[in-house]
Amino acid sequence: MELPTSLVELGVNGGPPLVLIANDQEWSARSLESVLGPYGFACVRAYTGQQAIDLCRRIQPDVVIADMGMPDMSGLDLCACLSEVLEFPASTPIVITTAGAASRSDRLEALRAGAWDYLSLPLDADGLILKLAVYVRARRELVRSREESLLDPATGLYNLRGLTRRAREIGAEAGRRHSPLACVAVSASNNALEIVASGDIDAHTAAQVADVLRRTTRASDAIGRIGNGEFAIIAPGTDRRGAQRLAERLREELESAELWVDGSGRRVKAKAGYSAVTNVAEGPVDAVELLLQAAAALRHVRTVPAHALLSGFDEIPMRLVD
Repeated sequence: MELPTSLVELGVNGGPPLVLIANDQEWSARSLESVLGPYGFACVRAYTGQQAIDLCRRIQPDVVIADMGMPDMSGLDLCACLSEVLEFPASTPIVITTAGAASRSDRLEALRAGAWDYLSLPLDADGLILKLAVYVRARRELVRSREESLLDPATGLYNLRGLTRRAREIGAEAGRRHSPLACVAVSASNNALEIVASGDIDAHTAAQVADVLRRTTRASDAIGRIGNGEFAIIAPGTDRRGAQRLAERLREELESAELWVDGSGRRVKAKAGYSAVTNVAEGPVDAVELLLQAAAALRHVRTVPAHALLSGFDEIPMRLVD
């Protein structure tokens, strides 16, 4: 059977797949490029394992093809290092190549280390192209599914899309019951490092903040991550006074928790904003607008003196807790 001659024929949609080749042997790397190039794969070179790690952080390739015997680390060591790189998605395929014979035990060791495949040189060019096409399709499907998901992968909370949907659902139920509804938005910061508000929050810190929020809220509340370092809670059956108490309780819990950041435990300064209505059915705004107002209140409180209080946005009181 004749091999397909293009990425489209191979079933790979989207832009050219980016392949990072980590290999210090010029002839071997060039050989790979000569095989991949005609099919539309874009190739980037790394000559050491550390260069490969740095490039993976910056460019997030579709596939990594790493030589087993790089100058500074083995292909297995590279797999282990990349598993610790937050910017490197676990769904990215890693293929390890070796100039020697690939025994069964070698292949199993590579698979245990996180590699998707372990191939000996010289490579079967046709087989490599077919495998990479499958790997790229799988990775892109995972990425697409994650983007369309309603959950934040780092915390397991709702993402903005998911929380917006839950806000509509909770708001509709509150409207039928003529009950109150509130939204509280929170963040936390440190004098030396903006943990949640700066945009530099890492997945581990976000997960710690999420754990605090889960412990502090009710099972009926919907919790989401609405920005890189901002979180919000939709609280059914909660009026303005209850929203303020919740905001203050969340702030106290975050500030009393010792978050593990950059290898050390740190106390944080938490801030919160909230918005609420007494009766959703009679209020001039819906649940999604409450979410937006609480987020706006949180962002405003960073610019005003401590204990500032803001009312506005038509007739909906919106409070800031600093």
